[in-house]
Amino acid sequence: MAFKTKRFLKKMVSWAGLFFFALAAYMIYSQLSKYNAEDIKQALFSIPRQNLILACLASFFGYIALSSYDYLALRYIGRRLSPLKWIFAGFIGFSVSNNAGHAIVSGGAIRYRLYTRWRFHGSDIVKMVTFSGFTYLVACFFLIIVGYFLTPDHAFGEGSVSKFTTTLTTIISAVGLLIYFGASLFYKKPIIIKDMEFDIPTFKMALAQVFIGGADILLASLVLYFSLIPFMDIPFDVFIGVFIIAQVLGVFSQVPGGLGVFEGLFLYIIPGDKDPVTLFGALIAYRVIYYLLPLVISAVVLFSYEWYHSYSRRKRLEK
Repeated sequence: MAFKTKRFLKKMVSWAGLFFFALAAYMIYSQLSKYNAEDIKQALFSIPRQNLILACLASFFGYIALSSYDYLALRYIGRRLSPLKWIFAGFIGFSVSNNAGHAIVSGGAIRYRLYTRWRFHGSDIVKMVTFSGFTYLVACFFLIIVGYFLTPDHAFGEGSVSKFTTTLTTIISAVGLLIYFGASLFYKKPIIIKDMEFDIPTFKMALAQVFIGGADILLASLVLYFSLIPFMDIPFDVFIGVFIIAQVLGVFSQVPGGLGVFEGLFLYIIPGDKDPVTLFGALIAYRVIYYLLPLVISAVVLFSYEWYHSYSRRKRLEK
């Protein structure tokens, strides 16, 4: 009975990946359904073709950077896998978690489904997902600090309470980053949680986490920047500060994909003369290029893979 229960739970976790995929599709649909097809078409085609190509390239390399989370996690647990597989798992996992939210749960379910087929033990997958979560966390600490110094002063509000809260968040981020780096240098004992050992990453790997996490968010920002600059003259150093604050707060709001939260914060913080209609057009283009297109591509790839896996299994059983 215990064996059957364990097997049932494994199947449930595995199938949860497809559930979160469907949830991600619904979340991006619910966001874009607020606009009719003509609005979306006009928003996209009002952007020069060269800028759209650059935005698509930034999105492509951004998802490669996201997939590198899996590469680092594999290094962390001491396993090797062909680049095609970890890029595949990273791309599918992040295209789902970016839209469905709750990355550890939604992206973790996708990874569990894929990595168990590649003969990874469940405990190794948990370690990988946890490590990837810390990669994003330490990258957020670093980017909050950068964003604090790059973002216009009025973004923090007029009141002293708002300024204090933002400064306190930045200080906490700096302390968190220092503790993580300090632990990677001086703390060599594993941390044990429910009979599972988590080794502290080396300092070199901790730096790689910050670099890859930062590259991920930098490339994501370029998708929006290339969509925006035909209509608004804004220096990149000012833009990236605004983007970081809006992006990080959108993620920590726990709203899937930061839907509405990111857009609202971005429109409030962005300095200078702005036409809300034009900005919304750039934001729609950003949603389509960075969220919708990767989800559509990953849907085709994932379901093709699932079909091939079922087909191969059937052939093996026939033999």
